[in-house]
Amino acid sequence: MYRRLCVLQTRVSNRSYASTSATHLDKWPGWETVIGIEVHAQIKSRQKLFSESLNSNDEPPNTHVSLFDAAFPGTLPRLNKYCVDLAIRTALALNSTVQPKSAFDRKHYFYRDLPSGYQITQNYAPLATGGFLYLDKAQRRVGLKQIQLEQDTAKSTYEQSLGATQIDLNRAGAGLMEIVSQPDMRSPEEAAAYVRTLQALLRSVGASDGNMEQGSLRCDVNVSVNRAGEPFGTRCEIKNLNSIKAVQVAITSEVYRHIDLIERGLSVPQETRGFDEERAETFKLRSKEDAPDYRYMPDPNLPPVLITEAHVDKVRQTMPELPTALSTRLQNDYGLTERQAEVLMSVDSGVNIGYDGEVAPPGAVPYFEEVARGRDPKVVVNWITQELLAQLSRLDEQFSANPIPPSALGELIDLLQGGKITGTSAKTLIRHIFNSPPSTESLSSVSKLVDDLGLSATSSDLQSLCEEAISILPEEADLVRKGNEKVLMKIVGQVMKLSKGTADGKAARALLHKMLKTDG
Repeated sequence: MYRRLCVLQTRVSNRSYASTSATHLDKWPGWETVIGIEVHAQIKSRQKLFSESLNSNDEPPNTHVSLFDAAFPGTLPRLNKYCVDLAIRTALALNSTVQPKSAFDRKHYFYRDLPSGYQITQNYAPLATGGFLYLDKAQRRVGLKQIQLEQDTAKSTYEQSLGATQIDLNRAGAGLMEIVSQPDMRSPEEAAAYVRTLQALLRSVGASDGNMEQGSLRCDVNVSVNRAGEPFGTRCEIKNLNSIKAVQVAITSEVYRHIDLIERGLSVPQETRGFDEERAETFKLRSKEDAPDYRYMPDPNLPPVLITEAHVDKVRQTMPELPTALSTRLQNDYGLTERQAEVLMSVDSGVNIGYDGEVAPPGAVPYFEEVARGRDPKVVVNWITQELLAQLSRLDEQFSANPIPPSALGELIDLLQGGKITGTSAKTLIRHIFNSPPSTESLSSVSKLVDDLGLSATSSDLQSLCEEAISILPEEADLVRKGNEKVLMKIVGQVMKLSKGTADGKAARALLHKMLKTDG
C-alpha cells in the first residue's frame, strides 16, 4: 500500500505546484509535515577555498589538485578572500547578519572522498546568521539559521567494469556555502519553491551558477511528520538531492513512509537516508550522527575571520539587482507582465556568471532596456522573446551569441512601426542575420540592408497584387462577395505570398474588402 501511494504521489508531484501553503492538507489529511533544507552551493570562484588550485570544469580527473587538496602532511590552508566576499553577498541578499568574527572547525569522519579524514567547515561560529527568503507564489517566509563556508569533498564514482570506486580529487577543497534553513516549509511544493527561488538569487548575485545537474547545488532535506496539533515528529535527513523534482518526490516518499510507520504503531528512527530516483523511494544510509560523532574541533591552522562593517558596506555597493526587485522594476517601469519579466530574467540564467564576482557579459535584461529606450516596451519584449530567443534556441546558442546589436533591433522596430517594413519581412531579416551574420558596418544601417534584400514594404503595386490573388482564388473571392468574411484572410495570405512578405497585411485586407464588396 505504501509503495502504491508513493508511485501515485510521484505522478502528482510532476504537475505544477500549487500557489498556497495548504496543499499538503489535501494530500495527508490530519497530518502535518515539517521540512528544513541544507543547500550546498559551490562558490563561483576561480580557485578553491584553501588552495591555489583552479576549480575544475570537466577537466580530466585529478588534474586540478594541489598538495593541500590531497592532504599531504605539512601543507597549510590559505583562505580565498573572493569566496568570503561572495558569501557576504549571499548573506546580504538573504537578509542575514554577517558576523564580525567567524571561525573554522574540523569535522572528522572517514570516507574515501575525504583525503584528510576531516572537512574544514564553520560549525560553531558561521560567517552569517539569521535571515529569511520569501516565497512569492507560496506566500511563505522561510527563516534561515546560518550560512557557513566549507570545503567540498572529492568525487567518487563506482566503475562496475573494474569492480572498484575511482576517486577524482579535482573537486576536493572547492569552496561551498552551506545555507541552512529553519524548519519552516510544510509541503514538497514549498520546498521546491524554496530551492528554485534560492537558486535564482545565488545566480543573480554571482555567488554560484546553481547548476544542480552538474553538482554545483545540492540539497540535504530534513523531514518529520506529526499528527495535526501534536509536537514535531522524529526527523530524518535525505542526502544529496540534485534536482528540484528529486526534492519533491523524495519528500513525498519520506512523508508516506513516516505516516505508514506511525499508523502501524512503530517509531520513526532518526537516520540519514538516500534517494532512489528510479523507485521513487528513500533508503537507509546510516543512523543519524549528532555533533559528538563528528568530534568537531577548532582548526589550529586557520585564524578567525574578522569582517568589519566597512568591508560589508563595500561588498554591498557591488551587489547587482536582486530578482524580486528586478522583476518588480520591469513590471512597474516598462509595463511588462510577470511572465515576460521572468522570461527575460531567465535567459542564460547561471551561464554568464563571472568568476570571483566579476561583472558578467550583458544579458537579455540590459539588452531589452537599451532597445526599449524611446520605444514601446511591450513591442520590444515581444520581438526579443518571440523572435530573437526562438532563433537562438534553433541554433542552440546562448544570448551572448546574439548577432543583432540593440541599435539594429531598435531600428528594425522603428521601420516596422513606421510601415516601411512588414512583420513578415522583419522576421525574414532576423532569420537572414542569424543564418548569415553581416558585418558590423552593414548592421549600422538596417534600412539599407532592408533595401539591399528587397524587403521594403510594397505599396505602389498593392492593387495588382490583390487582383492577381483574386484571380488565383476565384471561389474564395465569391464567398467573400456573398458575405463570408472569414475566407478573406486566405486571399490576404495569397497577397503576402505573391509579395514575398513585403505587402502590408492590413492595407491588403482593407483593399481586398473594398474591391470584393464593390464587385458584389
